[in-house]
Parts: sequence; structure tokens; C-alpha cells
Amino acid sequence: MKKVIVLASFVFALGISATAQEMNSKGEPVVRSEQNKPVDLKAGEKITRGVALTKGVKKSSVEKAFKDPAKVADKTVELNGLVVRSCKKEGCWAEIADKEGGKSVRVTFGDHAFFIPLNAAGMKVRAQGTFKTKVLPKEHVDHLIKDDGAKFDNINPDGTVTEVSFDATGVELVKI
Repeated sequence: MKKVIVLASFVFALGISATAQEMNSKGEPVVRSEQNKPVDLKAGEKITRGVALTKGVKKSSVEKAFKDPAKVADKTVELNGLVVRSCKKEGCWAEIADKEGGKSVRVTFGDHAFFIPLNAAGMKVRAQGTFKTKVLPKEHVDHLIKDDGAKFDNINPDGTVTEVSFDATGVELVKI
């Protein structure tokens, strides 16, 4: 009888762990969808996410944003560059640089309004949205570093980060 109880307890515990869902930084279940599913593109093929990109949007660069964040803050602009790294759980953020080896900016996609493929790193990107400057709490910084592989150049002594970021409304990704 003791063996039956131990076996039943083990099966119950295994069942609970099998149904446990992975959580995102907001404590919500990780989103798995067609949007963030890894893609197998040929060189030159492109995909889009979010709202359609429009013509005539003023172009900016990551370098310009870091030189004078106030000058580009809250104005809709277009960035063209390279995806340096991206979220490995949901595809809910990416880091974009103007060119390989350049300084990068973390790009978010609204409040999880859309996602990019988990294998977007290394793709060329065209993104439209706005630059923002905000302080990220230590807990969020720790999550981004530990769980998602983000990198920050200037972590404040209290563990927070004053971050210049880009909130994209739409992106176009092209396989190089």
C-alpha cells in the first residue's frame, strides 16, 4: 500500500509539472503563436509584423538617438539596421543596431501588440515607432538579462537602468 501511495504521489507531481506553463516578465503565460515561431527564410525574403509601414516617415538612427534622446523622443521615425539579438521566450523585444558592431537600442512592440520570430537575430530590419527614455526597475533588468539575454552598458548602482528604447508599431524583417 505504501508503494501505491508513493507512486500515486509521484504521478500527481509529474502531472502538475507537465501542465505548468512558462511565464513571461509580466507573470503571464508565454505566448506561442505563428508570429514568434522560428522562420526559415531564403536570402532576400521578408516578413512583416505589426501595422503596415508607411512611406514618408522621417528616418533616424540609433546613434542619433543616443547623442540627443530628447531630440527624437516621442516622434514617429523609421530605423533601418540589423537585429543584434532578440527575446528567446516570446519574440517580444529585439536589439537593433545601425550596423554590425554598432551600439544597439532595445525595441519593444507595444504592450505585446505583436511578436517577431524567435530566430530574428541577424536579419535586416526596418522599423517605425517612437524613441522613449525610461527607468527600468531592477527586477525587470534582472529578468531581461537572466531570462532573455539582454545586455545593458550602464546599470545604475541600485540595479535599475535608465534606458533609451524604441517602441515599434510595425517592422519588416529581411533574411540576409
